[in-house]
Amino acid sequence: MRIVALGTGPFAVPTLRLLADSGDAELLAVVTRPPRGRRGEPAAPMALAADELGLPLWQPESVNLAESVERLAGYEADLLLVCDYGEILKPPALAATRLGGINLHGSLLPRYRGAAPVQWAVLNGDAETGVSVIQMTPGLDAGPVLGEARTPIDPDETAGDLEARLAAMGAEVVQRVVAELAAGAAQGRPQDGSQVSKAPRLKKEHGLIDWSRPATQIKNQVRGLQPWPRAYTFAPQAKGEPLRLVVDRAEATDADGAPGEVLEADERLLVATGEGALELLEVQPAGKRRMAAAEWLRGAKLSAGASLRSG
Repeated sequence: MRIVALGTGPFAVPTLRLLADSGDAELLAVVTRPPRGRRGEPAAPMALAADELGLPLWQPESVNLAESVERLAGYEADLLLVCDYGEILKPPALAATRLGGINLHGSLLPRYRGAAPVQWAVLNGDAETGVSVIQMTPGLDAGPVLGEARTPIDPDETAGDLEARLAAMGAEVVQRVVAELAAGAAQGRPQDGSQVSKAPRLKKEHGLIDWSRPATQIKNQVRGLQPWPRAYTFAPQAKGEPLRLVVDRAEATDADGAPGEVLEADERLLVATGEGALELLEVQPAGKRRMAAAEWLRGAKLSAGASLRSG
């Protein structure tokens, strides 16, 4: 099976490595999104992996340009393998290979179609998620499912930790689907349109904590927004503007108070929410390193009765 792999971010790297190491496919090239030109910006994870594996690297401005489609066709590949690429492929690009394209997606489709499926599964407090490999069509993440794998989500697992697990799981599913396609045995399952949900790209504003929400939901927000954009609130200071305080680890518990009210601020930092309370375990105050909340409290001059704000 002759394959051109399209990917940019880290989610695609385990799949590339597994196919390269197994020898199950002939990898003709790796296509990544080009650098954005920011000084000091590190190379894309897939670009680094391609270099390490000795694979040809191509970074077009758009894979959908006529000259890009022509180059894709020139590889005479059997299949495009797309994962964490960053651009939606249009029909001419998908038609540049014998079998079109397959895509590895970090959810159990049709749930969480879109750019941030892993994060939204954690944000919503789901107990289970998985990966899907689909035959690509013009619709966003809408093609027939060729293979999938399921896994429970640990109640304390962050989106970053879960994404790493799913990337490894997904590599094995892709390997199986590629073998089935090579044997002519792959069978696609149409997605149930009535079960579609969306997973839009995250923004920094998603990190702002609304203390009127239940503690369990805020904990999920803290977990789901790591490593980016991270959950945050604002703490009062004796002088000046409130301090932006990133919350990196927290635990929901039972306690009552007005939303945002600091219930304890000595050995632990306990904050009331709209339902229950949230103990902040690890924080990062603006301009400082990440630390245990108890360590921050020793110099923060925050006392019970103060209020954390949502802006």
